[in-house]
Amino acid sequence: MSGQRRGFPLPLERVGSAARTPRGELLRPQRPLQEAARSAQPGPAPSGVGLDSGPVRAHLVARLRAEGFSDERVLNALLAVPRHLFLDSALAAQAYEDTSLPIGHGQTISKPSVVARMLELLLQGDAARRSGRLGRVLEIGTGSGYQCALLAQLSPSVVSVERLRPLFDRAREQLAGLRADRVRLVHGDGMAGHAPLAPYQSIVAAAVGDELPTAWLDQLDVGGRLVAPVRQADRQMLAIVDRGADGYKRVHHEEVRFVPLKSGLV
Repeated sequence: MSGQRRGFPLPLERVGSAARTPRGELLRPQRPLQEAARSAQPGPAPSGVGLDSGPVRAHLVARLRAEGFSDERVLNALLAVPRHLFLDSALAAQAYEDTSLPIGHGQTISKPSVVARMLELLLQGDAARRSGRLGRVLEIGTGSGYQCALLAQLSPSVVSVERLRPLFDRAREQLAGLRADRVRLVHGDGMAGHAPLAPYQSIVAAAVGDELPTAWLDQLDVGGRLVAPVRQADRQMLAIVDRGADGYKRVHHEEVRFVPLKSGLV
Protein backbone atom coordinates (compact mmCIF):
# COMPACT_ATOMS: atom_id res chain seq x y z
CA MET A 1 0.00 0.00 0.00
CA SER A 2 2.88 2.34 0.50
CA GLY A 3 4.67 4.37 -2.11
CA GLN A 4 7.81 6.42 -1.68
CA ARG A 5 7.80 8.75 1.33
CA ARG A 6 9.38 12.11 1.80
CA GLY A 7 12.25 12.79 4.13
CA PHE A 8 11.23 13.00 7.73
CA PRO A 9 11.13 16.54 9.19
CA LEU A 10 10.22 15.81 12.81
CA PRO A 11 12.29 17.13 15.73
CA LEU A 12 13.13 13.80 17.36
CA GLU A 13 14.83 12.59 20.51
CA ARG A 14 16.92 9.39 20.50
CA VAL A 15 15.98 8.55 16.95
CA GLY A 16 17.51 5.72 14.95
CA SER A 17 17.13 4.69 11.35
CA ALA A 18 14.39 2.41 10.03
CA ALA A 19 14.19 0.49 6.81
CA ARG A 20 11.21 -0.93 4.91
CA THR A 21 11.23 -3.53 2.18
CA PRO A 22 8.67 -2.82 -0.55
CA ARG A 23 6.31 -5.67 -1.37
CA GLY A 24 5.15 -6.47 -4.86
CA GLU A 25 2.29 -8.59 -6.15
CA LEU A 26 2.82 -12.38 -6.02
CA LEU A 27 3.91 -13.81 -9.35
CA ARG A 28 1.36 -16.06 -11.04
CA PRO A 29 2.71 -18.95 -13.17
CA GLN A 30 0.01 -18.61 -15.82
CA ARG A 31 0.96 -15.01 -16.62
CA PRO A 32 3.62 -14.13 -19.21
CA LEU A 33 7.02 -13.83 -17.57
CA GLN A 34 7.65 -10.22 -18.64
CA GLU A 35 4.24 -9.09 -17.42
CA ALA A 36 4.75 -10.85 -14.08
CA ALA A 37 8.16 -9.26 -13.64
CA ARG A 38 6.71 -5.81 -14.27
CA SER A 39 3.93 -6.47 -11.76
CA ALA A 40 6.48 -7.45 -9.13
CA GLN A 41 8.06 -3.99 -9.20
CA PRO A 42 6.86 -1.56 -6.50
CA GLY A 43 4.46 1.02 -7.86
CA PRO A 44 2.79 4.20 -6.61
CA ALA A 45 0.29 4.05 -3.76
CA PRO A 46 -3.28 3.57 -5.03
CA SER A 47 -5.56 6.57 -4.84
CA GLY A 48 -8.99 7.74 -5.85
CA VAL A 49 -11.11 4.60 -5.57
CA GLY A 50 -9.44 2.31 -3.03
CA LEU A 51 -8.42 2.61 0.59
CA ASP A 52 -6.69 5.90 -0.13
CA SER A 53 -9.89 7.59 -1.26
CA GLY A 54 -11.83 10.16 0.74
CA PRO A 55 -15.18 8.37 0.29
CA VAL A 56 -13.92 5.33 2.21
CA ARG A 57 -13.04 7.47 5.23
CA ALA A 58 -16.28 9.41 4.77
CA HIS A 59 -18.22 6.15 5.13
CA LEU A 60 -16.52 5.46 8.48
CA VAL A 61 -17.28 8.99 9.65
CA ALA A 62 -20.92 8.64 8.58
CA ARG A 63 -21.23 5.50 10.70
CA LEU A 64 -19.72 7.26 13.71
CA ARG A 65 -22.02 10.23 13.20
CA ALA A 66 -25.00 7.86 13.16
CA GLU A 67 -23.79 6.42 16.48
CA GLY A 68 -23.93 9.86 18.09
CA PHE A 69 -20.50 11.39 17.54
CA SER A 70 -21.10 15.05 16.77
CA ASP A 71 -17.91 17.09 17.28
CA GLU A 72 -17.11 18.26 13.77
CA ARG A 73 -13.49 18.91 14.69
CA VAL A 74 -13.00 15.24 15.55
CA LEU A 75 -14.96 14.00 12.54
CA ASN A 76 -12.97 16.24 10.20
CA ALA A 77 -9.73 14.90 11.69
CA LEU A 78 -10.91 11.34 11.01
CA LEU A 79 -11.68 12.38 7.43
CA ALA A 80 -8.22 13.86 6.99
CA VAL A 81 -6.06 11.00 8.32
CA PRO A 82 -5.73 7.78 6.27
CA ARG A 83 -5.89 5.01 8.90
CA HIS A 84 -4.73 2.27 6.51
CA LEU A 85 -1.27 3.84 6.33
CA PHE A 86 -0.77 2.97 10.00
CA LEU A 87 -1.43 -0.75 9.52
CA ASP A 88 0.42 -3.63 7.92
CA SER A 89 -0.70 -4.15 4.34
CA ALA A 90 -2.27 -7.51 5.25
CA LEU A 91 -4.75 -5.70 7.52
CA ALA A 92 -5.34 -2.64 5.35
CA ALA A 93 -8.68 -3.93 4.08
CA GLN A 94 -10.00 -3.74 7.66
CA ALA A 95 -8.67 -0.24 8.27
CA TYR A 96 -12.05 1.50 8.11
CA GLU A 97 -13.98 -1.00 10.17
CA ASP A 98 -14.70 0.05 13.74
CA THR A 99 -12.34 -2.45 15.29
CA SER A 100 -8.97 -2.56 17.02
CA LEU A 101 -6.21 -4.29 15.06
CA PRO A 102 -2.74 -5.64 15.92
CA ILE A 103 0.31 -3.56 15.05
CA GLY A 104 2.92 -6.01 16.36
CA HIS A 105 4.89 -6.30 19.59
CA GLY A 106 1.75 -7.12 21.55
CA GLN A 107 0.19 -3.72 20.78
CA THR A 108 -2.95 -2.64 18.94
CA ILE A 109 -4.36 0.33 17.08
CA SER A 110 -7.51 1.42 18.91
CA LYS A 111 -11.03 1.29 17.47
CA PRO A 112 -11.90 4.54 15.64
CA SER A 113 -14.94 4.98 17.90
CA VAL A 114 -12.78 4.76 21.05
CA VAL A 115 -10.25 7.21 19.64
CA ALA A 116 -13.07 9.58 18.65
CA ARG A 117 -14.60 9.37 22.13
CA MET A 118 -11.30 10.19 23.83
CA LEU A 119 -10.68 13.12 21.49
CA GLU A 120 -14.18 14.48 22.12
CA LEU A 121 -13.63 14.21 25.87
CA LEU A 122 -10.32 16.07 25.61
CA LEU A 123 -12.01 18.86 23.67
CA GLN A 124 -14.57 19.27 26.45
CA GLY A 125 -11.90 20.27 28.99
CA ASP A 126 -11.90 23.84 30.30
CA ALA A 127 -8.82 25.02 28.39
CA ALA A 128 -9.99 23.47 25.12
CA ARG A 129 -13.47 24.94 25.46
CA ARG A 130 -12.03 28.42 25.97
CA SER A 131 -9.70 28.24 22.97
CA GLY A 132 -11.78 26.04 20.69
CA ARG A 133 -8.95 23.55 20.18
CA LEU A 134 -6.48 21.44 22.11
CA GLY A 135 -3.41 23.18 23.49
CA ARG A 136 -0.13 21.33 23.93
CA VAL A 137 -0.89 17.60 24.11
CA LEU A 138 1.05 14.78 25.75
CA GLU A 139 0.24 11.37 24.26
CA ILE A 140 1.35 8.26 26.15
CA GLY A 141 1.83 5.35 23.74
CA THR A 142 2.46 6.45 20.15
CA GLY A 143 1.87 2.96 18.75
CA SER A 144 1.84 3.13 14.97
CA GLY A 145 1.12 6.88 15.11
CA TYR A 146 -2.57 7.01 14.09
CA GLN A 147 -3.94 8.81 17.14
CA CYS A 148 -0.92 11.11 17.11
CA ALA A 149 -1.78 12.10 13.53
CA LEU A 150 -5.35 12.87 14.61
CA LEU A 151 -4.11 14.94 17.55
CA ALA A 152 -1.93 16.94 15.16
CA GLN A 153 -5.12 17.94 13.33
CA LEU A 154 -6.52 19.35 16.58
CA SER A 155 -3.47 20.81 18.33
CA PRO A 156 -0.53 23.01 17.34
CA SER A 157 1.86 20.92 19.49
CA VAL A 158 1.83 17.18 20.24
CA VAL A 159 4.44 15.36 22.30
CA SER A 160 4.09 11.59 21.91
CA VAL A 161 6.06 9.07 23.98
CA GLU A 162 6.64 5.44 22.95
CA ARG A 163 8.69 2.90 24.91
CA LEU A 164 9.00 0.28 22.16
CA ARG A 165 11.73 1.27 19.72
CA PRO A 166 10.35 -0.65 16.70
CA LEU A 167 7.00 1.13 17.04
CA PHE A 168 8.75 4.46 17.62
CA ASP A 169 10.71 4.02 14.39
CA ARG A 170 7.60 2.99 12.50
CA ALA A 171 5.58 5.96 13.74
CA ARG A 172 8.41 8.29 12.73
CA GLU A 173 8.12 7.06 9.16
CA GLN A 174 4.33 6.93 9.04
CA LEU A 175 3.84 10.45 10.39
CA ALA A 176 6.04 12.06 7.77
CA GLY A 177 4.03 14.74 6.00
CA LEU A 178 0.90 14.45 8.17
CA ARG A 179 1.33 17.82 9.91
CA ALA A 180 4.61 16.43 11.18
CA ASP A 181 5.88 19.90 12.04
CA ARG A 182 3.46 19.86 14.98
CA VAL A 183 4.76 16.59 16.45
CA ARG A 184 7.69 15.71 18.69
CA LEU A 185 8.25 11.98 19.09
CA VAL A 186 10.07 10.73 22.15
CA HIS A 187 11.48 7.24 22.68
CA GLY A 188 10.98 7.08 26.42
CA ASP A 189 9.13 5.66 29.39
CA GLY A 190 5.57 6.90 29.08
CA MET A 191 4.87 6.40 32.77
CA ALA A 192 7.25 9.31 33.41
CA GLY A 193 5.47 11.57 30.92
CA HIS A 194 7.81 14.15 29.39
CA ALA A 195 8.70 16.82 31.91
CA PRO A 196 10.91 19.02 29.66
CA LEU A 197 7.89 20.34 27.73
CA ALA A 198 5.35 20.36 30.58
CA PRO A 199 2.81 21.62 31.43
CA TYR A 200 0.29 20.14 29.00
CA GLN A 201 -3.25 21.34 28.45
CA SER A 202 -4.26 17.80 27.41
CA ILE A 203 -2.89 14.35 28.27
CA VAL A 204 -4.16 11.14 26.70
CA ALA A 205 -2.96 7.58 27.24
CA ALA A 206 -3.42 4.48 25.09
CA ALA A 207 -2.55 1.89 27.76
CA VAL A 208 -4.22 0.89 31.00
CA GLY A 209 -2.70 0.82 34.47
CA ASP A 210 -3.97 0.17 37.98
CA GLU A 211 -3.64 3.88 38.72
CA LEU A 212 -2.72 7.12 36.96
CA PRO A 213 1.00 7.88 37.33
CA THR A 214 1.76 10.87 39.53
CA ALA A 215 4.03 12.27 36.80
CA TRP A 216 1.05 12.70 34.49
CA LEU A 217 -0.95 14.59 37.10
CA ASP A 218 2.04 16.81 37.91
CA GLN A 219 2.54 17.65 34.23
CA LEU A 220 -1.12 18.54 33.62
CA ASP A 221 -1.66 22.30 33.40
CA VAL A 222 -4.24 24.15 35.47
CA GLY A 223 -7.39 24.11 33.37
CA GLY A 224 -6.15 21.03 31.54
CA ARG A 225 -7.74 17.62 31.14
CA LEU A 226 -6.35 14.08 31.23
CA VAL A 227 -8.15 11.12 29.61
CA ALA A 228 -6.78 7.63 30.24
CA PRO A 229 -8.01 4.09 30.92
CA VAL A 230 -7.64 2.68 34.44
CA ARG A 231 -8.47 -0.70 35.94
CA GLN A 232 -11.47 -0.86 38.23
CA ALA A 233 -11.78 -4.36 39.73
CA ASP A 234 -12.21 -6.63 36.69
CA ARG A 235 -13.06 -3.80 34.29
CA GLN A 236 -11.28 -1.00 32.45
CA MET A 237 -12.85 2.44 32.59
CA LEU A 238 -11.96 5.77 31.02
CA ALA A 239 -10.83 8.15 33.74
CA ILE A 240 -11.25 11.88 33.17
CA VAL A 241 -9.18 14.20 35.35
CA ASP A 242 -9.58 17.98 35.30
CA ARG A 243 -7.04 20.13 37.13
CA GLY A 244 -8.37 23.30 38.64
CA ALA A 245 -6.77 25.99 40.74
CA ASP A 246 -7.89 24.14 43.87
CA GLY A 247 -6.83 20.63 42.83
CA TYR A 248 -7.97 17.67 40.74
CA LYS A 249 -11.43 16.39 39.93
CA ARG A 250 -11.76 12.82 38.65
CA VAL A 251 -14.73 11.01 37.15
CA HIS A 252 -15.09 7.71 35.31
CA HIS A 253 -16.72 7.53 31.91
CA GLU A 254 -17.33 4.31 29.92
CA GLU A 255 -15.88 0.82 29.83
CA VAL A 256 -13.01 0.24 27.41
CA ARG A 257 -10.26 -2.27 26.69
CA PHE A 258 -6.59 -1.33 26.25
CA VAL A 259 -3.20 -3.03 26.37
CA PRO A 260 -1.34 -2.87 29.74
CA LEU A 261 0.68 0.19 30.72
CA LYS A 262 4.32 -0.80 31.24
CA SER A 263 7.53 0.94 32.28
CA GLY A 264 11.02 0.76 30.81
CA LEU A 265 12.45 1.04 27.31
CA VAL A 266 12.55 -1.77 24.78
